Amino acid sequence: MPNISDIVKQLAAVPGEYRAGATDLNARYRLGIRPDQIVDINGLDELKTIEWNADGSARIGALVKIETLASDEKIKRYYPALAQAAGNLATPQIRKMGTIGGSLLQRTRCWYYRHPQFKCFKKGGDSCPAREGNHHYGVCFDLGPCVFPHPSTLGMVLAAYDGGVTVHDGSVAPISNVYGMGTEPAVDHLLGEDELLVFINLPKPMEGEKSVYTRTISRFEAEWPLVEVVARLQIENGMIQYARVALGGVANIPLVLPHVDKVLRGKPAVSSTFEQAAEKAILGANPLPMTQYKVKLVYGSVMDALTKAVDL
Repeated sequence: MPNISDIVKQLAAVPGEYRAGATDLNARYRLGIRPDQIVDINGLDELKTIEWNADGSARIGALVKIETLASDEKIKRYYPALAQAAGNLATPQIRKMGTIGGSLLQRTRCWYYRHPQFKCFKKGGDSCPAREGNHHYGVCFDLGPCVFPHPSTLGMVLAAYDGGVTVHDGSVAPISNVYGMGTEPAVDHLLGEDELLVFINLPKPMEGEKSVYTRTISRFEAEWPLVEVVARLQIENGMIQYARVALGGVANIPLVLPHVDKVLRGKPAVSSTFEQAAEKAILGANPLPMTQYKVKLVYGSVMDALTKAVDL
């Protein structure tokens, strides 16, 4: 039976990647984007469980399947936006194989990165071909050199829940530290090559919280979202006591919008309040020539998520 220490030593000796569900790794391998070494971690059974702490918080093993997140009754009850997002990812086949750790650390879905004839920042180049090329599915919040949205829906959801991660040496960090500020174009996350993500940590859910995940896509299913939103609200007597809004599909990192939260807190949970929040959500958007349409989608998606959260 393999252990975490031995597996980490393998990758420390020869650069490469860990293999979990391998839904992304296998696709990149077929395209010629191949790591020097692949270290399989599927034998680490201790990373395949969801544990609930006495205070109500949760610890999710990095090898827990996306399908499990979508169907787990306690996840659906206490972190409904996480279960909704997991259930909307990709296809049933991928959800059955893919893991939460793999979803958080997957590589960009940019077609230039995945095309064998192009060399971008993430493949050792010195430019982003998408910036001057076809970036129809690119960012509308241009934060750095790479202009393709971060691919991890679950990373965005965990950021909305103030989630964190634990790596193999026991160090803990908020999920925001895993992705940084979007200014490092060569990587999709900031974990070291030999660092192994072992657990995802979720704080105790708030009592009476309503949360929802919504996505805007260009077809019915199995499509990467153009814009996705998590909205969390705690409402008492019709007034919003707590709010958290996060966006995916619009920047090269998951975006949490504290300035939107401030607009919502202390206000009545009505459409006029949500309109103000949606206006705030698009402040700072600096779309590319082909992504101006996403700004309108952000406005509408935030309105939709907040309205649905109240109606729960």
